Parts: sequence; structure tokens; C-alpha cells
Amino acid sequence: MSNLPLSDSRLLNRPLTLPNGAVLRNRLAKAAMSETLGTYDNRPTMDLVRLYQRWAASGLGLIITGNVMIDRRALGEPGNVVVEDESDLPILRQWAQAATGQGAAIWAQLNHPGKQSTKGLNAFNIAPSAVPFREDMAAFFETPREATAAEIQDVITRFGRSAAICKKAGFSGVEIHGANGYLIDQFLHHASNLRTDNYGGSPENMSRFALEVVDAIAARIGGDRTGLRLSPGAYVHLEGDARDRAVFDHLLAELNQRTLAYLHLGIFDDSLTFDYLDGRASDYLRARYDGHLVGVGNYSAETALEAIEADRFDLVAIGRPLIANPDYLSKLKAAEPLVPYSEAMLAELV
Repeated sequence: MSNLPLSDSRLLNRPLTLPNGAVLRNRLAKAAMSETLGTYDNRPTMDLVRLYQRWAASGLGLIITGNVMIDRRALGEPGNVVVEDESDLPILRQWAQAATGQGAAIWAQLNHPGKQSTKGLNAFNIAPSAVPFREDMAAFFETPREATAAEIQDVITRFGRSAAICKKAGFSGVEIHGANGYLIDQFLHHASNLRTDNYGGSPENMSRFALEVVDAIAARIGGDRTGLRLSPGAYVHLEGDARDRAVFDHLLAELNQRTLAYLHLGIFDDSLTFDYLDGRASDYLRARYDGHLVGVGNYSAETALEAIEADRFDLVAIGRPLIANPDYLSKLKAAEPLVPYSEAMLAELV
């Protein structure tokens, strides 16, 4: 990857105004990644706080946290941070201030794993339907229960409560994780949603849970402080189905009737194409969603700039290069070489 001097970059010098009037200082975001740097009892650590301060000090405009779970009974993996009551406000305030104090906006990504939960961690192992995570990994993942209507309502309430706590702690907003095969995404795909009640069977019903979570959070903190991540192309942990297109067509039409801060693509590689989306998931979203779109999926500063200039995205999120280079933008500004990413770096974040 070559370097892009900050002074020459229209991507990095161009602010973006969000619907609530907040101004991001540039068009580059930290992608949501599973840093899993929580304590044994799922609270943020000071190591995590310092890491986010370093990312913010580098000059990023928007920082999206890794998974913040809404229920201690429903964890995706060890080290997940959980926000479910106000007892964690002191450390949450430090986490938020680590970014906002350096001039960056920070959004907490709220999530529920559904069937994507490591065996032994999840005492509340529910999903839209009793469909296992992966048949070949039954030793690590339990087959979930089909959630009852009352349990679905409880999850919706918990999303709203966690969002309100994050706002009180000083986070700029929250991003709902509705992508990458987690609970909300499981409701949106036919391979994982076999329900025949009000939450399954038709595009309207399959979209209902996602929309009710959006509405519950918007009611607590405002739609203009609410983002949503979506994976219209089933590419990880789920099988694709041509019928999914109609679900996302309906969902996006409904989202266009609501105020959101942004929509965020969920994909690891944006070069992937899907027959039932007529190409890339990012192009599908851009053609159908009227608001701000955050792109992601193996972009560099250079390719991010090209995508912004082509009006494919309003912001672009960078992931793995920030793991290898927590001072990513500082290096770009100084035209210093970037360190290549390797999987081993995940264990050396702090």
C-alpha cells in the first residue's frame, strides 16, 4: 500500500455534517472490529481506552467501537464488552472521552450474537429459528432456541436501554449491528429465519425486528444519533437466498422514511458480488438508500478516496491497517511507510 499525504487528500481534509449537525473532521472512519479487550466480567479496560485515544489522536473523523453486547447472558466471545446498566458509567465515560477529547466522534456498536455464541458463554441462546450456526462447528456452537415473542420484545428493550446508557456516558451515537450473521441479520435472511409469525415469512415480517430495534433506539437517543450496519449479501455465517433481495428492498424503503445518521455496509471484501443483488452489496445500498453510506471492505486510503470521489460512499471505514498502524493517519501525513497487517497483531493491540 502506498502512502497518501494528508495535505493532498480530499478524503482526509473534507468534513461531513451528520443529520444532527455534528461535523466529522474527515471522511475516514475506524471500522468496527471485535477487539475483545473487555475484562473477565465484560467491562472496558484501560488498555482499551488508551487504544481508542491513540486512534483518535491520529486524526480519524469517526470511530466505531467493536461489539458492545446488550445482555451479559448473550455473549459472542470472551472479552466482549457489555453495556446493560449504569454501573459501568465511569469507565464508559473514559472510553468515550478518549475519542471525543481528541476531536473524533465515537459511536458504540450495539449487538446481540443470536446463534453466533461460543458454547458455554451464552445462557440466553436464542435466534429467529432453531438453526445451528454451522453444522461442522457443533462442538463450539450450540443450536439456539427459537425466540419467543416476549423474548424478542425484551431484546428490543435492551437495545434501547443500552443506547441510552451510551449516550449518558458521552458517546456521540450508537451503531446497531444488523450485519455479519448476528441476531438482527439472522432475522433478515431466509436461511436463518424460518418463522411463521409476525417476524417471519414475508419481507414485511422479516424486516420487523430490525425496524423495531431502530425505532426503540431512536426513541431513546434520537434517530440522528443512530446508525445501522447491514449485510444484504449473505457472505459470512449465513447462506444466501434470492428471496433475501425482497426483504432488503422493503427494509431500505422503510429506513428511507426514518431519520438515521448513516447506514454502514457489513462486508469483509467489497469486491464480492451477489447475483440476487445484481453486483456488489455496496452498489445495491447506494442505489436504494437516500442517506449517508459508510463503505468498508478492504479499502486503503487511496481506494477510499477513489470511492468517495465517485460518490459511492460518504465515508469509508478502515479496519486491519489500523490494527497494524494505530497512528495510521499520522503516518499518512508524514508520508511514513505503513506496517503490513498480520493476524498475530490482534494479540498485540495493547
